[in-house]
Amino acid sequence: MGSHEHESSRIYIIGAGFAGRAIAREIRTKAVFGSVVAFLDDDQAKIGDRIDNIPVLGPIRDVVNLLRRTPADEAIIAIPSATREFLRELYALLKRAGFVRIRIIPGIAQIVEGEAHLIQAREIESHDLLGRNPVSIGLKESLSYLRGKRVLITGAGGSIGSELSRQLLSAGVARLYLFGHGEDAIYQIDRELRLLREEGVGEKTSIVPLIGDLKDESYMRFVLGRLKADAVFHAAAYKHVPMMEENPVAAIHNNVFGTRNLVEAALSAGVRRFVLVSTDKAVEPVSVYGASKFLAERIVLEAATRAAPGREFMVVRFGNVLGSRGSIVPLFRRQIEKGGPVTVTHPEASRFFMTIPEACSLVLKTGGVGKTGRSYLLDMGEPIKIKDLAEQLIRFHGYEPGRDIPIEYIGLRPGERLEERLCAPDEVLVPTEYPRINRLESSKASSFPLAELLSALAPHCMPQEGGEKSYRNRHSLRAALKRFVPTLIVPDHESEY
Repeated sequence: MGSHEHESSRIYIIGAGFAGRAIAREIRTKAVFGSVVAFLDDDQAKIGDRIDNIPVLGPIRDVVNLLRRTPADEAIIAIPSATREFLRELYALLKRAGFVRIRIIPGIAQIVEGEAHLIQAREIESHDLLGRNPVSIGLKESLSYLRGKRVLITGAGGSIGSELSRQLLSAGVARLYLFGHGEDAIYQIDRELRLLREEGVGEKTSIVPLIGDLKDESYMRFVLGRLKADAVFHAAAYKHVPMMEENPVAAIHNNVFGTRNLVEAALSAGVRRFVLVSTDKAVEPVSVYGASKFLAERIVLEAATRAAPGREFMVVRFGNVLGSRGSIVPLFRRQIEKGGPVTVTHPEASRFFMTIPEACSLVLKTGGVGKTGRSYLLDMGEPIKIKDLAEQLIRFHGYEPGRDIPIEYIGLRPGERLEERLCAPDEVLVPTEYPRINRLESSKASSFPLAELLSALAPHCMPQEGGEKSYRNRHSLRAALKRFVPTLIVPDHESEY
């Protein structure tokens, strides 16, 4: 959009609180973004008043349809504490009123108290309106343990890693290491964070992009030794379940041995906090991906027994996140844009969901309050049927499910199950004093023969003398896994490459 278009933009800010006022001041300072016509708010004490010479109109539901609009007008929703129900109603109101461009600033889980910036505003997405209401974390307090520290994020270009990076930029870390294997993904998040920093977010944070491979043991030891990171958040993994069923050796090599390389390097380099981002698919795993994360959890918990006093190695597990790359939400959106059908595996299939910002805020919070050798489970609420999610997305795009956009059931894909479980039968869920963070107590974790299984898997992933028959052999790899992870489902027939 050119600057002449911005100049003609008339902007309505929904919400006259701290976030809305901050956005209005920024728009006035940088006139290229257009001009603020009015605040819309439901607070009777503000309605009829003027804030920085901008009128406050309301209540929102009454005035939206009375606005005299031009095609260039846009709405910015600046209510970080807005509930999902309110956002759904507000979005419908704004669409009916003819607003083509509707932007939203981050939810309360992403905003460090008192700080909101226009550059953080983005087009409203369907996942902003789905799921449950996020909990208010209070990032400034909960991330104080990282202020002035050096923090490494693996998989920093991914959905979880990039959001962790955004929140850590606001936390005042001294140095933020963005580690990833994909050049383009790391370039994109590095560029985004630098733009945020130019706008005043995390001004004192040094941003360092790093391209590397977890599977390179020597490099991981070298780079962690050089970086002197205080904390590591390990979000890197191959995650696509059916894809990993087709590439089981790659899944184990990257997710298991890559994690082992990182953990050993972190132990050697004296990293003080190590947090593994895990998944509910690690619970009684049926897929290779799930098994790989189950083993990654075991690796981190075992490392905790060898870590020096004062060093914390822990696991944080949660379910699906809404809107991540490779997840069903972007897939459904593409299918809807093409006119359907929207493909659902099974009418009864369900998953646990939370938004990426909330999940990342809770992971960062857990990293500060969690104890070494512990596993934590984020409270995921109630499971959501995939069919219901598809119907909500279709309606978000202005269509009627079944009438305008058909839903087609295609059957469960390899490695998938009808419903996920958050904890295993031998695990007990213990609430903590922190909202939506639970501790997992296991009676079997310490007795798992991790070293024996890693020795059995290693010849399949890395060349070893006399191991030609095992190297890259997916059949014998699955057999080795199955001996130690009995819940794993081994397909009757496998494709060859």
